Amino acid sequence: MMLPVARTRDESRLYLDLTPCACGQLDADWQHATGLLDGELVSVYDATCPSCDAEREYTFGLPEHETAGEFPNFGGAEPSQLIDPGRWMALADHLAANLPADDPETRTQALQIAAAALTEVMKFIPPNATAVPAEAFWTPEGQATYYADPARFHQTRLEITQQTYRTT
Repeated sequence: MMLPVARTRDESRLYLDLTPCACGQLDADWQHATGLLDGELVSVYDATCPSCDAEREYTFGLPEHETAGEFPNFGGAEPSQLIDPGRWMALADHLAANLPADDPETRTQALQIAAAALTEVMKFIPPNATAVPAEAFWTPEGQATYYADPARFHQTRLEITQQTYRTT
């Protein structure tokens, strides 16, 4: 069985935060465990939806070596198998558009996460290319973000935006 790999705990938690229950509820009290599935080490998250009582469970493959680092640590040099570049961009957009004016610590953390999300977008740019290709987007949300303005996925524009987040 080929499971999508969650490169880090931060990435798997973000995926869970972005993935609603069938009833639309995003919040859940996720429990985490690791175990073996068909001889492979896996990471399992489960929760009961607080709105509809549906049981939710996600199982992810684990990388050979988890990338260590400070929060936010979404993964190594390879692109995500869980979150497509459009969803990473939408996350950066949401965080940058909703910065608290009266809480400098939260503002700084939000901009750090937004900059890290743009790093994740850039991991989808193939070698010798200058932009994320349309075929890199596999979710309806990600595709909608891409087709709304494909130029936002050019490397130079991503780098400028990321630098802005880091220096704001």
